[in-house]
Amino acid sequence: MTTARADSTATLLSDGRVLIAGGNGNSGPVASAELYDPNTRSFDPTGSMTTARVDSTATLLEDGRVLITGGVGTLSASHPLASAELYDPKTGQFTPTGSMTAERTLHTATRLPDGRVLVAGGGAEAGPQVSAELYDAKTGKFSPTGSMAMARWSQTATSLADGRVLIAGGAADSSAEVYDPKTGVFSQTGSMITARQSQTATLLSGGWVLLAGGAATGNIPLASSELYDPKTGTFSQTGSLAVGRWGHTATLLHDGRVLIVGGSGGSGILGSVEIFDPASGVFGPGSQLATARAGHTATLLADSHVLIAGGTAGNNVPLALAEVYQP
Repeated sequence: MTTARADSTATLLSDGRVLIAGGNGNSGPVASAELYDPNTRSFDPTGSMTTARVDSTATLLEDGRVLITGGVGTLSASHPLASAELYDPKTGQFTPTGSMTAERTLHTATRLPDGRVLVAGGGAEAGPQVSAELYDAKTGKFSPTGSMAMARWSQTATSLADGRVLIAGGAADSSAEVYDPKTGVFSQTGSMITARQSQTATLLSGGWVLLAGGAATGNIPLASSELYDPKTGTFSQTGSLAVGRWGHTATLLHDGRVLIVGGSGGSGILGSVEIFDPASGVFGPGSQLATARAGHTATLLADSHVLIAGGTAGNNVPLALAEVYQP
């Protein structure tokens, strides 16, 4: 990588390259961005964001541009950001777009079937919030939508097969709710078996959602995982991770399995990898990472390899190292 960074965003572009933007650098949040080309297996700088930010979101829009929202800005202005910007792969430049109706960090941003983006929850200066809003790429504006039942940050948001969005956990909470883009309303659904935040949520090929790991109150890493059934609106227990972890990544592979990589565990930063098999409901071991890391990104490439980039190896020191994992 051209820049050491942790807690950045990574977005698979329409042409197969990966945009990596922002994150926490050696001296705080950074504005720089870079592109990974799987054909040359190299990173090259691209235009910088208009605002340095960490813990922001990045969402691929229907037209191929990338929407970046919120996060935390420079050390001299460390409050959450309401600003947003767009990356255009055709020009390699970031440009400002409309600002959100609220400051947000550790929020979620999910593209809906109609192309709009649902931005929900996250932390403001006063703490986690219940509000949500919609971004319209055609107008470049954000507008309020229904509020969540529970204030939350570090939650997960998962697009379901029917177009609804499952919002789960956050702030070590067990509650969950579903957003219906047809009505603009959040409705409570069954609660998770275990309260968790900073977990991963992966839509499986059968329509169920795998929620794995995360942290309990006090950042205690969790090994448990569970499955959400959108037909019944209930969660059920499934196999547990071999190691409790949060700050990890979960990537749906082309064969339907889920790759779990790194994170923070009870013994520190992890280099271990696990693979979840939906057919058996069991996590099995994968090959060890070359570099243990947490707060990294993981992006599935067209050739079925997974790009693992950045993160921290401990002591909040960001990494400029990347590796390609072959499941």
